[in-house]
Amino acid sequence: MAAFEGGGTLSEVYQSARKVLLRARDGIERLERLESSVSGGGGLDSPELSFAVKKDISQIRSLCADMDRLWRSVAAKSQRDLWKRKVEQVAEEADSLKDSLDKYSMRNQRRMLEAKERAELLGRANGESAHVLRIFDEEAQAMQSVRNSSRMLQESFATGTAILSKYAEQRERLKRAQRKALDVLNTVGLSNSVLRLIERRNRVDTWIKYVGMVLTVIILYFFWKWTR
Repeated sequence: MAAFEGGGTLSEVYQSARKVLLRARDGIERLERLESSVSGGGGLDSPELSFAVKKDISQIRSLCADMDRLWRSVAAKSQRDLWKRKVEQVAEEADSLKDSLDKYSMRNQRRMLEAKERAELLGRANGESAHVLRIFDEEAQAMQSVRNSSRMLQESFATGTAILSKYAEQRERLKRAQRKALDVLNTVGLSNSVLRLIERRNRVDTWIKYVGMVLTVIILYFFWKWTR
């Protein structure tokens, strides 16, 4: 039996290759079961296992290259043909495992990309929801401010109305007092100059009253504009 340069025979190298092949096949099956769990939402990816399977496949290919050199040194032709088929079978199985691992890696990358896109979409959706809530909050605050301003304006208008009513009452009382005073003065026979002085003072009081009313209206108007 031909011997390997590292000290092993062709049979020993073949047994080592078969052992690593079985381990790699078991690793592929575990990855596929894990992938099914991930698809169902109950599992996680295993980069360590993927790396271990890839390392085993590389080792199998290296062993196949060694066996390819060894079987060519076998003396009997029948034995050479037998070992050739065995080595080719191991190499084909290694290639098949390599294809399965590559397909798994592609599916895993696509799954990770889809998860990233979903996370980005969810993040954008959360950001837009927060923006909409912030807009609603600002609108609610603006409406509350408008209601407060409207209430203040109504209170100011009521106060102005009460003041004008008081001015009107005072005007009526002044007119009645003027008429009584004129009656008294006419009765006692005061001079016309004194009467004109009284009338002039009454006109001044009337102007003061109207000016006060106008100033009150102007102040209410500017207060209403400020609260807007």
